[in-house]
Amino acid sequence: MQDIINWIVSTVSSLGYFGIFILMLLESSFVPFPSEIIMIPAGYLAFKGEMHIMLVIPCGILGSLVGALINYYLAIKLGRPLLLHYGKYVMFKDDDLLRMEDFFFRHGHISTFTGRLIPVIRQYISLPAGLARMNLTIFCFYTSLGAGIWVIVLTLLGYYIGENELLIKEYLRDIIIILALLCLIGVIIYWNRQQKIGQ
Repeated sequence: MQDIINWIVSTVSSLGYFGIFILMLLESSFVPFPSEIIMIPAGYLAFKGEMHIMLVIPCGILGSLVGALINYYLAIKLGRPLLLHYGKYVMFKDDDLLRMEDFFFRHGHISTFTGRLIPVIRQYISLPAGLARMNLTIFCFYTSLGAGIWVIVLTLLGYYIGENELLIKEYLRDIIIILALLCLIGVIIYWNRQQKIGQ
């Protein structure tokens, strides 16, 4: 793993902003690996003056969005036909897909936004959104919003404490816990409001 991390740091350093974009694209699509090992080093390079933080962040967000769109369209082009044709063999029926579409039509924005802030789920939330044919504009907006928060957090960690690996791990763990709790609270508030509207 250390060799992979060293390669990523070297790639970001040598390819610059384009390297950030490409690696975040891959991280957000079909080659998932921790975005921490991309954006934190990029933030540190910005601290050293080798990059500009106001360019690092947009490149990270744009890469995340494009990667998410790749998964979104793969789910539409490949996932839907496969599910409709072979879903019956894994107890997945046409009605299940209709329910998924209905869910993402009504709750896709909150699902996509919170999904981008939760490790592991972050890379895969685009797949059900694509399967459900979630509105593309809404998908792009909330994907960018969620990815933007995560990219900014990681970049600032690298910028301010990039040399202290132990401190980064401690702060990152705390930040992930806080974000997960905030997402949970947000979902509970959202769900309660939806229940009141339904009444």
